[in-house]
This record gives sequence, structure tokens and C-alpha cells, in this order.
Amino acid sequence: MAEAIDIRELNMRIEQQSSFVTNLITGMDRVIVGQKHLVESLLIGMLSDGHILLEGVPGLAKTLAIKTLSQLIDSDYSRIQFTPDLLPADVIGTMIYSQKDEKFLVKKGPVFANFVLADEINRAPAKVQSALLEAMQEKQVTIGTETFSLPNPFLVMATQNPVEQEGTYPLPEAQMDRFMLKVVIDYPTLDEEKRIIRENLAGSLPEVRPVTTAEDIQKARSVVREVYIDEKIEQYIADIVFATRYPDRYGLKELKAMISFGGSPRASINLAKASRAYAFVKRRGYVVPEDVRAVAHDVLRHRIGITYEAEASSVTSEEIVSKIINKVEVP
Repeated sequence: MAEAIDIRELNMRIEQQSSFVTNLITGMDRVIVGQKHLVESLLIGMLSDGHILLEGVPGLAKTLAIKTLSQLIDSDYSRIQFTPDLLPADVIGTMIYSQKDEKFLVKKGPVFANFVLADEINRAPAKVQSALLEAMQEKQVTIGTETFSLPNPFLVMATQNPVEQEGTYPLPEAQMDRFMLKVVIDYPTLDEEKRIIRENLAGSLPEVRPVTTAEDIQKARSVVREVYIDEKIEQYIADIVFATRYPDRYGLKELKAMISFGGSPRASINLAKASRAYAFVKRRGYVVPEDVRAVAHDVLRHRIGITYEAEASSVTSEEIVSKIINKVEVP
């Protein structure tokens, strides 16, 4: 009974704390037509302190989405266009000699912002990718002999284009794992497309004003950490991730030859964190199996390695996740 009262009290607190979520979604909807999944994923990443990798063909408002989100939150935004000739110093910053002061001074790079858009991350070589990924993991940057903490909240949204692979440096699996979510964006519907044409022909996009602050996001994150996850849900999350490693144990023998490696413990942690954030966005103080299922594809699609056999049979990691979700017993 005490637990039930706690949940009720938590629900009320979440109802109060998550009011800004509605304002953010409304603000995003004014600028971004459709793409509800993209907007929701951005909020989940932001609330659970995770980074997002977006994949989609050019022109699907990937850049516009994160720019709008940073305008709705009173915060700093920076955009780094990744190119083959980019250097780590162009991302994190460098030491510059000042003749006036006769000493080296630190010049911070564009990574020192609350929202960082790494546009076409797979266009830059590995050393640049790893400089950014260290910042994402450690939330700090070392320039010369000094170490600087990155601002809070700190969210990296990287984009990659799945179509043109010439002159690209695909992210290695270990670096891919640093991204909490990999979101695949699809084309808008016919009605949404007509609305996009109409709005763009009408001229400028609606003006966006801040509706919340970075401090509010920090407070919301601490409430998200309190969202209740039952032991049965923990078991469900662990079962889903274990099924990616040992599919035969879950009656999925046919997947054994399709998977070269399954999700790491980071997959389980991020699945739990993303489920909590999803419950918060839906104004609930506890996680239900539907929350786990809703975020499972985004959390797991880039964490499962597929074999040559799977590629030959045109089986994707997406389909593997769907099969696992449909097979693993729901609590």
C-alpha cells in the first residue's frame, strides 16, 4: 500500500514537472511538420542524458529539429559540419600563441555548447570521430595540459546519410555503441508533404521563443531518475538484450546464424533509461512493457552485428529486434 501511495505521489510530481514537455512538443510542431518520432526521440535523449544518431536521406529536417529544440530551451547551440579534412582541434579547440601576453591561450572549439549538431559524422576520419566521442563519454575535453568540463546539459546529435557512401568513414561498432539511440527517419506522408510545400512557399518559418531553461531540464532529469521500474520490467529488459546474444535460449534458433554479436550491458542500461524517459514524456511515474517496446528499436538497432549470411538473406538488425520483441515473454 505504501508503494501505491508513493507511485501516486510520483505521478503527481511528474504531472507538474513534465508540463514543459507539452510546450516543447507544441513549439517543435510549429516548425517541424510531422516527424513525431524524431521529436519524441530528441526529448528522450535529452531527458535521459544520452546522445542521438540520426539516419535519413537529406532534406528531412534533421538539422532544423535540433536547432529548433535548442531555441526552445534557453541554451547554446553549435553545428559542426564534418568533412574529410577536419581535424580534432576544429572540434574540441586548441592552444593559440598570444604575442600580446607572450604565452599560449586556450581557444575552445564548437563542442563547448549545450546542443551540438555533428552533421554527417561519417564524413570525417576516425581521429576526429574519436575526439568527439571522448567528449560525449567523459563530458570533458583536454586541451594541452588543461581539462575542461562541458556545459550541462550536453547533447550530441549526429547525422549520417545512408545513401551516398563514397568518401565516408563509417563509425566503428565500439563508437556506435556510445550513442544511446539510433533513429531512422522516413519521408513525410502525402498530407504532411503538402503542408511543407505550403509553409515554405509562404516564406519564413515561425519564430521560436524559449519556453524552458537548461535548469528545468536538469530538474526534470532528476525526476526521470525516480521513475519506478519494477523487477519484472528489469527482467524483461535483460531478457530482450540476452536474446540478442543467445537467441537459441529464447526459441529463436533461426537467428543464431544471423547475429555476429549482441547488445552489450550498455544496451540494457540505455534501454532502461530510455524507457524511463518515455514514461516521463507520457506523464507516468512507472515503466510499463509498452514503454520498453516503444524505444527498443532505437536503442538496439545499432548494437546488433549481423553476419554475412544475414546480409545475403537481406535480413536487417531492425527485423531481428522485431522478432525478439515479438518472442520474448511480456511480464
